[in-house]
Amino acid sequence: IELRTMSEESNCEEQPLDLLNQLEHILESDPLIDEVGFIHPSQFVALNEEAGGPLLSSIGTVLQSADEIVKSKISEANLSNTVFWNRDHKLGISTEVLLPLYNEAKHAFMAALEQYKMRSNLLVERDESRAESVSRCFSTSLNILESQVMRHSRALLLLSCDFGTAWNYRKLVLSKKQHFPIFMDELLLSALVLSYSPKSESAWSHRRWVIKMIAGTCSNLQEIVEKESELVKKIAEKSKMNYRAWNHRCWLVSYMSQGQVLHELNKSRDWAGLHVADNSCFHYRTRLMLRMLENSWHKQDANACSCCNAEIHQVWKEELDWNEMLIKRYIGREALWLHRRFLSLCWIKHFATDIHDFNCHSDHKTSINHDIGIFVDNELRLFGSCSTILDNDFEDFQAHAVFSATYILWLSKQISESLGIELQQKLSVRELKTLLNKVCPEKTFLWDSLVGLCGCI
Repeated sequence: IELRTMSEESNCEEQPLDLLNQLEHILESDPLIDEVGFIHPSQFVALNEEAGGPLLSSIGTVLQSADEIVKSKISEANLSNTVFWNRDHKLGISTEVLLPLYNEAKHAFMAALEQYKMRSNLLVERDESRAESVSRCFSTSLNILESQVMRHSRALLLLSCDFGTAWNYRKLVLSKKQHFPIFMDELLLSALVLSYSPKSESAWSHRRWVIKMIAGTCSNLQEIVEKESELVKKIAEKSKMNYRAWNHRCWLVSYMSQGQVLHELNKSRDWAGLHVADNSCFHYRTRLMLRMLENSWHKQDANACSCCNAEIHQVWKEELDWNEMLIKRYIGREALWLHRRFLSLCWIKHFATDIHDFNCHSDHKTSINHDIGIFVDNELRLFGSCSTILDNDFEDFQAHAVFSATYILWLSKQISESLGIELQQKLSVRELKTLLNKVCPEKTFLWDSLVGLCGCI
């Protein structure tokens, strides 16, 4: 354990530079820190006990240096003055010092940045004058300033994750160096920022920039992409409805191999089944399935074959069956119905429409034509089972009925346009309008308009 304390005579506002130096020293001495948190001073005692530290009557403090480990004793009173707590690659920062620490980190970063920009301009002028010895001297000085900018910006971003100037100048320095290990360190830093601010768009954007920079030269890119996907899953467990994290995972799909896409689709199913209200996860599955379609199209172009890939077709049917099971199990979850719209639309456009492809064998066309009839009948049965309101006092049943009714109206429009199948003939329009008006009488005009738009009048 590494505990950093302030004496009772010293006020934290009087020594912000010392605080910054302590923080930067901890970050450099433990580069594998993977989680940071801001802790009220009164919680350090409990935190130390939970981490397996010594009893309060005699608390052992381990201060690590480059040469040795020095053990000392501090009292319970001194523990309440703890500023930094570091153990097992976890970092805790006292909330009492956040403001002076942030102000000092910002001041140090901006001062180093001004010197860096000034020295960069001078170096350009020296290069133009071709004074090689002077240029080397300026180059060495510039490297020192770059290190200071990176050092201070790291501390600053842990205190203010959306400080755009700090992120941008880190990009500038990294783009000049182009060293793979430094890019990997940058992924560690952004992950550390996300540990306390999981919805930081700046941190997620910075990770995407790093991956773009190494994509062309990295031999283990697939391994990095897999770790990125696991990071999103880990953060999604702690931060519900995290659109930015899932958006990052969707972006990763373009860097995945076909095998990884299928693996991610299978792996994310269990998580989605336990978080049916989180539309972001289903959006991720949508992106994976579209990627499978894209890969299938490329193969079809290469082989001059217009028939659908049997494996992709099977994946779609399994996803439809799984989605139907979830809809029947979890009442009134709109995310499940939205996902079904995507599945149905792609099935109609990319699989069912093959009956018009004259290059396909007649047996294949007959099979698809049969599948269309089965699909339509199945959707009607699903609508019938979900439109029954078992409990008027339970709003989820009413929402379930509305979602099923609007889905079947939407489907009738899609099928009518794509295949010319008159699904409307199998629908009881009067019962459908009665159901919608009963559940949401305040939207009568909307229901009449939707029914008319879908040609069900």
